[in-house]
Amino acid sequence: MGARCSLVVNGRSVRVSTGDTPLEAALAEGMIAPVQAQAGQSATHHGSARPVRRPPAHRSRSEALRPGLPAAPIQGQEEAPPIPVAIRKGTVTEIRRLSPGIVEVVATLTKRPTLEPGHQALVTFAGLPALTLSPTLRVDGAAEINEAVFHIARDPEGGPIDTLRLDQPVRLKGPVGRGQYRPGGGRLVLVAAGAGFAAIWAIARAARYVEPAREMALAVGARDALDLYMRESLDWLRRTGVARIVLCADRGGPRPPDVRSGPLTAHLPSLRATDVVHVAGDVSTVGAVQVLAASVGARCYPIVLG
Repeated sequence: MGARCSLVVNGRSVRVSTGDTPLEAALAEGMIAPVQAQAGQSATHHGSARPVRRPPAHRSRSEALRPGLPAAPIQGQEEAPPIPVAIRKGTVTEIRRLSPGIVEVVATLTKRPTLEPGHQALVTFAGLPALTLSPTLRVDGAAEINEAVFHIARDPEGGPIDTLRLDQPVRLKGPVGRGQYRPGGGRLVLVAAGAGFAAIWAIARAARYVEPAREMALAVGARDALDLYMRESLDWLRRTGVARIVLCADRGGPRPPDVRSGPLTAHLPSLRATDVVHVAGDVSTVGAVQVLAASVGARCYPIVLG
């Protein structure tokens, strides 16, 4: 049996194994649920309801949690120490067209990535220029611990992304940026433009597990309504209690009734000074949201696609 120690989580003393994070300890002791579903029930990873049970003592909880969830912050410590930059190598194992302008690429790595939700990495597919991307989850929330899932914008007329092939070598170097999810604080306002939804989906999913009671508002936009590829992800968020979700598209033409017309910044909720804003997308959208957040004194964490 591994060494045990006492740890105070939210003012309550618990006994944990050395090496466990505060989040893992809280989950193991039943202090927080993995996710909060509607009507006070708990949802599984795929959305069906079941009671929360404590994992077996000898089961490795960290293996299941660390790929998608950051460690909970220690009381009184707003920022955890930065994660050291690391390099991961692997190969492309899945390529799927999510919409005319978005491709999902899955890389299987030799070692699991250590990035937190919202972190970016410098990603190089052999033979192509490096891209700054946010590892995320598939739109249904699935991901293995040694996988890196990317949502990548493509030119509908064709371009370098269309040359990607299975078994193509890939290299990740990161983390890059400071846009990662930080538990705690006020309302979480998440803003995603185009493939920027990759980072926002990772943050939103983690937040629903770590802080199921935290208020969340989500605004998602694309140039064309056909590129709003994330409806399965949004359905999961609604099932876990996120009521304020807005979809919009810049271009005119036929749109589903739930998709608003116009720029993303025109459909944000009224920001408050206590909000924590994460915005991911193109430079112009990110910059505009930063200005709006600064105007009310809200904290804003930008994630610029590169």
